[in-house]
Amino acid sequence: MKIAKPDKLGFDGSRLARIDALLKERYIDSGKLANTQILLARDGEIVHFGSQGPAREGGKPVDEGSLFRVASMTKPITSIAFMMLVEEGKVAIDTPVHHVLPEFKDIGVFNGGGGDVPFGTLPTAEPMRMVDLLRHTSGLTYGFQYRSNVDAAYRAGKIDNWHGNHDLDGFVGALARLPLEFSPGTSWNYSVSTDVLGAVVQRVSGLPLADFFATRIFAPLKMHDTFFAVPADKIDRLTDCYAFVPGANGSKGGRVMYDRGAESLWANMPKLVSGGGGLVSSALDYHRFNTMLLNGGELDGARLVGRKTIDLMTMNHLPGGSDLSRMSKSLFSEAANAGTGFGLGFAVNIDVARSMIPGSVGEYYWGGMFSTAFFVDPVERLTMVFMTQMSPSSTYPIRRELKTLIYSALT
Repeated sequence: MKIAKPDKLGFDGSRLARIDALLKERYIDSGKLANTQILLARDGEIVHFGSQGPAREGGKPVDEGSLFRVASMTKPITSIAFMMLVEEGKVAIDTPVHHVLPEFKDIGVFNGGGGDVPFGTLPTAEPMRMVDLLRHTSGLTYGFQYRSNVDAAYRAGKIDNWHGNHDLDGFVGALARLPLEFSPGTSWNYSVSTDVLGAVVQRVSGLPLADFFATRIFAPLKMHDTFFAVPADKIDRLTDCYAFVPGANGSKGGRVMYDRGAESLWANMPKLVSGGGGLVSSALDYHRFNTMLLNGGELDGARLVGRKTIDLMTMNHLPGGSDLSRMSKSLFSEAANAGTGFGLGFAVNIDVARSMIPGSVGEYYWGGMFSTAFFVDPVERLTMVFMTQMSPSSTYPIRRELKTLIYSALT
């Protein structure tokens, strides 16, 4: 790995050093996190790469070969896959979802019921369109939201269980038998929308989703360490994964083992291939994806989408130019609501002042449930990948802290 001198790329090296110091003192030494890894780049050149802590309990430190469950950082990759098909003229952003997934043709909106009482429904005001899947205005939800009778039905049916009863087609069929929480386009809710988008990619392309990713995205970008199931010859590089349980484990700050790298569920291909959250990757691989985005859809001669497609994806597509603080019904997402719009697969910074974090208008980003995160700032030509493995991602304000330190190091 080549790491550029900070002053060459417009950074103060002593201020960049604050990043690793904060991560060590506040998170590693305190036991809150087992490990951290951060990659910062400008114009595609890596300017800072820091790794701390063991990859596995009692094992060697994390390094550039370590693999992490990136969870919802899968979503932008699925969104790019869909836009590749749009560019081929096989589907459009405003195509009604039921034109590709006919299971959704007669889906209605919740109007009472749940549990032992049959759901009542009302017709949707407008059909669910592909744009609603891309920007999470579909009316779908997540079982872990714990806010409605609809998400309770997701949990009862284990609909979004990757190792459960459903493959991707069965998942779509099960969802279509339940009502939407709201009429598409009227609200924003973090949801299985991108998993449904993965089913769209699979049906439109005629390829299994994992094969489309492997052949059309990962191979051209040389992302050789990104997959839905970790190959046997790479499983030794998969890090341990933790969950936060308040009051548990004393000095380890409440972290308990969630998935042990040596015995991981991610060693086996799931029945439900999740375009919303299933991937494992490395910081270097995701850096290549970020750089492709920053370059307008191209990396090292491999073009996935056109420059104007990236421009379109990273605009705010919420109706009426709204933001999440006004449209969100979600109890949880990977974005702060204030000053945040949503594009076609990414949260988008539309008001830096309201976010109260340094940044740029037009910066886009997302994260994963295990506290991983990335952002792309096309104004400063700056990208970041942050890796760790702690669920939920709301446990610590680490993303806000990292952004503050990163932007404060620019000269």
